[in-house]
Amino acid sequence: MKKEEIIENKKYRDSVFVDLFMKDIHAKENFLSLYNALHDSDLKLSEVSIESEIIDQTLYHSYYNDVSMMINGKLIVLVEHQSTINENMPLRFLDYVVRLYERIVPQEHRYKMNLIHIPTPEFYVFYNGTDPYPDIKTLRLSDAYIKEQEKPQLELTVDVYNIADPHPEKPLTVLNKCDILKQYCEFVEQVRINKNKKSANPITDAISYCKKNNILTEYLNRKDTEVNNLLVANYDPEIEKKVYAEEAAEKAYAEGKLEGKLEENKEIALKMLEDGIPIEKVASYCTISVEQIKALQRGK
Repeated sequence: MKKEEIIENKKYRDSVFVDLFMKDIHAKENFLSLYNALHDSDLKLSEVSIESEIIDQTLYHSYYNDVSMMINGKLIVLVEHQSTINENMPLRFLDYVVRLYERIVPQEHRYKMNLIHIPTPEFYVFYNGTDPYPDIKTLRLSDAYIKEQEKPQLELTVDVYNIADPHPEKPLTVLNKCDILKQYCEFVEQVRINKNKKSANPITDAISYCKKNNILTEYLNRKDTEVNNLLVANYDPEIEKKVYAEEAAEKAYAEGKLEGKLEENKEIALKMLEDGIPIEKVASYCTISVEQIKALQRGK
């Protein structure tokens, strides 16, 4: 697999997140636990119908993996985000849910005279990065509108939960109400700690630590080799460096730090080019034309 394809498809935490809540043999149980935590409910597996909803990833590329589950007429889309939250998540979800509805509702049904009922959508992002972020924040599609509307005719909201900091003094947080999610975060943190320590085998060491400390023990006992192989296959220091460079540039752009600062933008563009980031993405992040960037390359 090419490096660009790996970057497009997933990073190591995404794979485990999706497996735990959508693909594993206990995924439905795990998902329902998280659903109950989000809705302050106490539903049992015997009381609900849960099915996964998947779209063809070759038709929809993104920097995150998703968990799409149907539960009792609701379409729940979950995303884990490891770096600074992208404020355009509502727009991304809009694109995604349209594709899901295209898949769920037969095209010919859209022309019927009687009302066609569709699953009620809910969108959640779980922030698992290292930068400060509110415990809970709601992102709205209408915030992106050029002209503000008192009552937007098209709205999509995304609830963002900070799961990077468990806040033990706040027992009602979603992390403390869903044990499998909490254990998953502890696993992620161990990988992060081992990487910061420059461990020779950060993933293997994290798996060993978790198995000894009752963190995802049953899951890792069943799938330690599979998980390790999956994570190692999708982890490459050079790829990670490239991803982080892109995310740092995206963060700076979102915060308005690049706006109108041509010389600073040129310096950042050169650094991104050195990291192997494609010219088109550099141009997008740095608000510099492709022609200007090519001129920068020639002038080096």
